[in-house]
Amino acid sequence: MRAATRPENGHQSRLLGLLRDGGPRSRAELGDLVHMSRSKVAVELDRLTELGLIRNAGLAASRGGRRSGIVCLDPSLRFVGIDIGATSVGVAVTDGELQVLGRLLEPCDVRRGPEAVLGLALSLVAKMRDQGLLPEVHGVGLGIPGPVSFREGVPVVPPIMPGWDRYPVRETLGHELGCPVQVDNDVNIMAVGERHAGSARSVDDFLFVKIGTGIGCGIVVNGGVYRGASGSAGDIGHIRVAADGPTCACGNTGCLEAFFGGAALTRDATAAAESGASPHLAARLAESGEVRVEDVAQAMMAGDATAMRLVRAGGRRVGQVLASLVSFFNPGLIVLGGSVPGLLGHPLLAEIRSVVYRQSLPLATGNLPIVLSELRDTAGIIGATRVISDHVFSAP
Repeated sequence: MRAATRPENGHQSRLLGLLRDGGPRSRAELGDLVHMSRSKVAVELDRLTELGLIRNAGLAASRGGRRSGIVCLDPSLRFVGIDIGATSVGVAVTDGELQVLGRLLEPCDVRRGPEAVLGLALSLVAKMRDQGLLPEVHGVGLGIPGPVSFREGVPVVPPIMPGWDRYPVRETLGHELGCPVQVDNDVNIMAVGERHAGSARSVDDFLFVKIGTGIGCGIVVNGGVYRGASGSAGDIGHIRVAADGPTCACGNTGCLEAFFGGAALTRDATAAAESGASPHLAARLAESGEVRVEDVAQAMMAGDATAMRLVRAGGRRVGQVLASLVSFFNPGLIVLGGSVPGLLGHPLLAEIRSVVYRQSLPLATGNLPIVLSELRDTAGIIGATRVISDHVFSAP
């Protein structure tokens, strides 16, 4: 199959989407799902077979008469998901049904600049190819931790990414790999992952809140990501929550992200260790020379009062912002993801829930689950491959 091959019309796109999301199906079943005659479905499926997008996979059980043929996506289809975080680069390869076939993760500071970071991502793709997982790349989806012009495929003034502003990420990767590329904000990508295979599979309107080095929010409306007029929707980390406070990476003071998130929690935990307020964190600082979010989680689980106070204070700040968003947006679900909720878990979740349920209107929270991500650190990878598969499976 050629990487540029795409369906020719909307009927073919729908058929590909059904095979991606539901696995192999009989021709008769596909006809029922898309409300098309058997002859019309046969024409479209035969054309998709000629294009190399699907193949025959045996016969279905009889429904009373001649047995219908089963079709599936071509097993050679390969999508690549790239998840660039503030401190790491992850790359995964999936088949057409978005099942992960292999994954690599390397530490990397996004502040090294686009050439270095994208160079590492490309080297990880090359390793996947050397392992035999990637005979051909049919599309790449990529998420980055900053505002993105989705239409242009470029970052736009990302606060923690010096040197990335307007860098032609999509064009660069497309040229290097010879395939379609889609670029979006990492939180939007993770929200798509949750919608495809996580807690939000059956929810059309929800918020995905990522708490990592910083804080961001993916907004899903009617099953699709809402990006706003210029692509910056959901940048809740820079909502001002206090008249004064620590200076944020964006240059302002009092932002939510300046009070909580991986960077802020590490800062406050280090201060607690240096002052002796937390014996557990002080011991960790003396042992390793630094304090990480993992250390705060361990101290909290060991009953360290200062660590618990830091987590609760952060949860209250996040909960206050989310309470306002709930009253404004009225989502059907809130999913918390990213490294910080993954490490701090239910104590952080409980504090956020308490504030949201207490401060939002009962009508908005009466049936509002607030949950931890099921996908954890794979949400970005799955979301990235879902975004690029949507593009590749859409008719030009």
